[in-house]
Amino acid sequence: MSEALQVVGRGFRFEDLKVGFRFRTHRRTITQADLSAFVNLSWLTEELFTVADDSGRAIAGRPVPAALIYSCAEGLLLPTMQDTGLAFLNATLDVKAPTLVGDTIHVESEVIEHRLTSKGDRGLVRFANKVVNQRGEVVLEYNPLRLLKRRAV
Repeated sequence: MSEALQVVGRGFRFEDLKVGFRFRTHRRTITQADLSAFVNLSWLTEELFTVADDSGRAIAGRPVPAALIYSCAEGLLLPTMQDTGLAFLNATLDVKAPTLVGDTIHVESEVIEHRLTSKGDRGLVRFANKVVNQRGEVVLEYNPLRLLKRRAV
């Protein structure tokens, strides 16, 4: 009959990675609709994000919450852990620069830690993630420790 079809679009397994491995994601432009939906969903109703008049702001343009940029970065990274990510264990997060409506971001990632769990049936991988805008500026950095599946042995 027919053989089982392999599912495409699965993320990295533990064995696919090693310290020093680097990659980047696709890009995504942050829109006014993104800002509006995120502010309404998260209740981040600070006037910085909800009032269009920018005459009193230190920067020109519509700033967006760093939490939205972090969320978009995780969405851009989803293909790398689809069906293989088991847990997000911890991270530090550092906002480097503002992101505005209309900015286009991508994530540049590097594996900085790679080890088996004590049971050896899965692996821990820490990434150094940099969110970069269209001007090449790093706007956010974070370093998640993820629990990833291993290949069947």
